[in-house]
Amino acid sequence: MSATGMIGDEYSLVGLFLSAFLSSTVLPGSSEVVFVFLASQGHFPAWSLLATATAGNTLGGMSSWALGWLIGWWYPFHGLTQPAQHLAVERVRKWGSPVLLLSWVPFIGDPLCIAAGWLRVGWVRALVCIGIGKGCRYAVLFALLPTSGG
Repeated sequence: MSATGMIGDEYSLVGLFLSAFLSSTVLPGSSEVVFVFLASQGHFPAWSLLATATAGNTLGGMSSWALGWLIGWWYPFHGLTQPAQHLAVERVRKWGSPVLLLSWVPFIGDPLCIAAGWLRVGWVRALVCIGIGKGCRYAVLFALLPTSGG
């Protein structure tokens, strides 16, 4: 492989990491598109794509957890006004850190991570549960990709 190809590959993985990170914050994004595109190119081993996407997405989820932790300093529970906020907090209270296995689900994942931080769920438990959930999502996505019969 040429040096140019390796540099392009490095940027591709950095792009996947950044896409996965941003997609897992309160910012909009879709890392699945980048993940599927890179996987379909066949330039990377599956483990590198899965590890890169999972790491970025997990750290993005943890940034939402940290945001919730900080918000908890300024806003007590009675300060929450939106029904989605109350629902996320109640889910985390009921199910604890394992509910963060669902942190990859669109529209509910970010509120769950924020609620977990706000409720002071331990960061190690949050990291493990978020990471497992996000990693499983990418593994399933990879498994669903058509294989090339070449």
